[in-house]
Amino acid sequence: MGKALVAEATTRQAVSFVLGAAAALTVVMLVQYRAPAAGLSRARTHGQFSGWRPLDHRRLNGTAGLTDHQAPVVVAGEGHHVHHAKATLKANSTRTRASHLPITDHEEEEAEEFRGLAAAVARAATDDRTVIITCVNQAWAAPGSLLDLFLESFRIGDGTSRLLPHVLVVAMDPAAHARCQAVHRHCYHYTMPGLHINFTSAKFFGSKEWLELVWSKVKLQRRILELGYGFLFTDVDILWFRDPFKHVTAYADMTVSSDVYFGDPDRLSNFPNTGFFHVKPNARTIAMTRLWHESRGKYPGANEQPVFNMIKKQLVAKLGLRLRYLDPAHVGGFCSYGKDLGKIVTMHANCCVGLKNKMRDLRSVLDDWKNYTRLPHWEKHKAKWTVPGACINFGKLELNQLLRSYSICIVVCVS
Repeated sequence: MGKALVAEATTRQAVSFVLGAAAALTVVMLVQYRAPAAGLSRARTHGQFSGWRPLDHRRLNGTAGLTDHQAPVVVAGEGHHVHHAKATLKANSTRTRASHLPITDHEEEEAEEFRGLAAAVARAATDDRTVIITCVNQAWAAPGSLLDLFLESFRIGDGTSRLLPHVLVVAMDPAAHARCQAVHRHCYHYTMPGLHINFTSAKFFGSKEWLELVWSKVKLQRRILELGYGFLFTDVDILWFRDPFKHVTAYADMTVSSDVYFGDPDRLSNFPNTGFFHVKPNARTIAMTRLWHESRGKYPGANEQPVFNMIKKQLVAKLGLRLRYLDPAHVGGFCSYGKDLGKIVTMHANCCVGLKNKMRDLRSVLDDWKNYTRLPHWEKHKAKWTVPGACINFGKLELNQLLRSYSICIVVCVS
């Protein structure tokens, strides 16, 4: 009998030890699993974007404590520039593990240029690591200017107010940054070492300062992708009335608005408008933004939009980039827009030169939307847009400047 009791006691101790060890191992595994996300944890908000597949944070190696010059490895693609992007990301990842390795002057310059960007993007991004980006200078951020109209449209749009906490306003000068901080939650001051250009005043379409301003956006966008975030870039002269993410397909690497749309979202010959586009973070899109920026030197005097139109076939063929266009019936602009206010998602003051002209016609568009929302549902189908009169009647000199910018696109697409 005594031997039986001893055996039973021994068995209970063994079982207790095994269960205790299993419980301890489970706790350790749970702590290790949650640790990478601790630096970016946040309460789930209503800003989860429709139609967007969440990224696996573990596949992106986590971003807790990520510095501005350390980029996580993203999904790989094909082509020479894709392998170049993979090599860049691998080098950054290696530096994360061995911080004693020397950093080149170029990398130090980039780290300085984008100082604070990783933290700013992380604060504004949704749980699925997507951020809405727009850029402003002092003239566009001044009281009563484009930034105010832009933010107001989010507040009065149909379901767009929930997206506003995920908008990161990139200020190109200190005055714009100060103004942004006064009216918005997420602001980032983008400084460019070695580039001595005053970005505070309104820049004339096609001027040297204006070209530097628009090309700097491409470099910034690439950096955000390298950090492992997707983005929807929107010019600040765009009003948001509905959620555009419902029109972004999961398979496309890049979904872009269109100035001239031929009815097929997959038709490569559509005219892209790079003032509004969505990009997923992967090696193909990182390589795309790098090649896009590097192509500037081949087309002197051209802004980023016609250059993208020039190289889009190369991007698709060489990188395997999956490109898709947005229908202007939903994502419209003054170049081409849908008449039905029941379908419109955003309205862009494109095909328009001059801050005053843009402001006047965007205010009319905003008033049209307000009137539309006040109508009873049985009257809404009768609502129409006000014709953008100021932008249609801009001066001859401004018209020539606009046509010169689009001439490259016209030659390439028609040929």
